[in-house]
Amino acid sequence: MTFVKQLADYRLTTAEILYHMPDHPGLLQTYVWQDLDLAPRFPELTRFLEFWQRELDGRLHSVKVASQRLIQPAEIRLAGLAVTLH
Repeated sequence: MTFVKQLADYRLTTAEILYHMPDHPGLLQTYVWQDLDLAPRFPELTRFLEFWQRELDGRLHSVKVASQRLIQPAEIRLAGLAVTLH
């Protein structure tokens, strides 16, 4: 299933989520979320953040998102030198 998603342009997406600790709202805690998702709308991350706001006590502070394609066109480089040994 993962390979099929990658062919459908899903990308490895990492989100750094800062949230206020429920018992100490003045302190921030970090949570790192990672999954395959579709950029730029990020429906999987959006679904997770909606779950977080609905079910968890820690109020969200900020979210940083990075996304990278896992399947890319091959890179072609020309050889500058060819040597044949017997």
